[in-house]
Amino acid sequence: METPRSNSVFALAALEHIDALYSYAMTLTRDKSEAEDLVQETYLRAVRAANQPATAGNLKAWLFVVMRNAWLNIARHKQHGLRLFQFEGAEPVDGVANDASSNPHVVYLRKLERQQIHDAIDTLPDAYREIVVLRDLEGFSYHEIATVLNCPAGTVMSRLGRARGKLREVLSQRQKVHRLYG
Repeated sequence: METPRSNSVFALAALEHIDALYSYAMTLTRDKSEAEDLVQETYLRAVRAANQPATAGNLKAWLFVVMRNAWLNIARHKQHGLRLFQFEGAEPVDGVANDASSNPHVVYLRKLERQQIHDAIDTLPDAYREIVVLRDLEGFSYHEIATVLNCPAGTVMSRLGRARGKLREVLSQRQKVHRLYG
């Protein structure tokens, strides 16, 4: 049986992933209030299940599984479908600042580029959007994504390949339009 001290250690370890969980919740719900509720529900479920063997592995991946399952349960109980992915206030994907970041023109161009990428991701079908976010924005391995989505790793790889191909098409077409009318 877990002691109160070990439960508090687990709770603190789970809190280290709160920002990533919130980003994923925004990806799933597209609503700030619903995302906050989903993070809270995930955290409560995780703390209740902290002494289960599944928590011994990759805690972040396990928390994402708990969140996705909670979201799927909520979605099943709603009459209307939920939309995926909103990138409000998104930070640079690489998170790296350099000397050029102080140049307002460079900052503007990077912000514009990020917005175009996020808009392109938003055009993808649900299964592709979710997999792109898990791999390219959250940095999960193929195996971890397979665990989160409860599908084979081969399916993850093929969906990701198709999703990236569609992203390239969308971004290429938008670039062509921008050159013509830009």
